[in-house]
Amino acid sequence: MRPQKVLDEEILIGLTKVFRSKGYEGASLQELAEATGLKKASLYHRFPNGKKEMAAAVLVHLGKWVEENVFQVLSDRNHPPKVRLRTGLFGIKTLYNNGKEVCIFRALSMQAGLALFEEQINKGMKQWIDAFNKIGLELGLSPSEAEKNALQTLVEIQGSLIVTKGLDDLDIFENMLKNIENRYLEA
Repeated sequence: MRPQKVLDEEILIGLTKVFRSKGYEGASLQELAEATGLKKASLYHRFPNGKKEMAAAVLVHLGKWVEENVFQVLSDRNHPPKVRLRTGLFGIKTLYNNGKEVCIFRALSMQAGLALFEEQINKGMKQWIDAFNKIGLELGLSPSEAEKNALQTLVEIQGSLIVTKGLDDLDIFENMLKNIENRYLEA
């Protein structure tokens, strides 16, 4: 068997870039192939179910990254909750490249993508809310305040990404992360 010239990680990074910038409907097979360094035939060999399978693989790939770099960090009881919150927020900053990247949930929830990936998007958003709800409780928020803050955190992250892009101002994203930190730590 010939060695693979393009590693799976590189393929997923390329696919992620295209889906983030073009969405599901807007991503062409040619763009996906070019972004991965593969020919269309090789891309189909790796993803026989086409673009839907590619997008699903991107969701899994990013989901694992978020699990390891945000959710596990927020729940790691080997560190104080304040440290975990700050480290988790740094993970979010990294995930979105300081506000330069679009959220994959947004990119895949437009047009036909929502119907195809609604369950994964819904589950992913609930995981974000759950992770921030738990850290809120550990930081001393009441159950209702922790739940309210967790939902607000998700809304602020998603909203700031859109506004950051629309106004071409990365400070918006940075300030949002500081506001989240302050809201949790000053509660």
